[in-house]
Amino acid sequence: MIFSPLHAGNPGPMTGAGNWTYLLPGAVPTLVDAGVGTAGHLDAVAAACGGHLAQVLVTHGHGDHAGGAPALAARWPGARFAKMPWTERDAAHAVAWAPLADGMSVEAGDTRLEVIHTPGHSPDHLAFWHAGSRTLLAGDLLILGTTVFIPASSGGNLVDYLHSLKRILALGPRRVLPAHGPVIEDPETLLHAYLEHRHHREHQVLTALESAPRTIEQIVARIYPGLTREIIPMAMETVLAHLMKLLHDGLAARDGEQWFEVQ
Repeated sequence: MIFSPLHAGNPGPMTGAGNWTYLLPGAVPTLVDAGVGTAGHLDAVAAACGGHLAQVLVTHGHGDHAGGAPALAARWPGARFAKMPWTERDAAHAVAWAPLADGMSVEAGDTRLEVIHTPGHSPDHLAFWHAGSRTLLAGDLLILGTTVFIPASSGGNLVDYLHSLKRILALGPRRVLPAHGPVIEDPETLLHAYLEHRHHREHQVLTALESAPRTIEQIVARIYPGLTREIIPMAMETVLAHLMKLLHDGLAARDGEQWFEVQ
């Protein structure tokens, strides 16, 4: 099965080296993720699909994945655009979105992809599963060499994310094609490492709450010493994600900005 990687040409502080999109050629030429609309990406898509693009499947509504949809629609006005609905994001990337939902089967290239709802990084996050090759087009679910950011104050949810990781682990993928970084050739090892990392971080947050109630800023200073000012907001979001999971599990509570351990 051919999954042609096409770089979106959007390096930056939040995207690293930039996004990968994937073109499935064939009877229904399909692009997975829309990039951001750079001219170079549009030209690469045109070359890979032979000038005809039938469909764009988007993993989630963040700008680096869905932002290029209007530019793609302008170049290929007959293309179908599909994603899981997320009203506040869909309006920002104004095309006529067809809805996707968990368990759907979608024609793509010369094959079919199964739609898997994998929330956590965002509430609308999807992965696309090719059962024949046991390949997962994973969006922002996994990134080799680093962890995935969970923006707890804007739709991220760590409880959902951990469930999504376990669901994908149960599938037994042989290969994962992520939206950032290199192809993941040993996804089982990475998935276990992700789960262990989150368990370790949760233990750190709980330990920080043992002696006294603390604010998120105080917890960040304790478990992330020496961070640069630019990185601190992301660390605060990560800590908030863990605190919200502990709140969900009945292990932590809050009083205004103060968080404390529940004995």
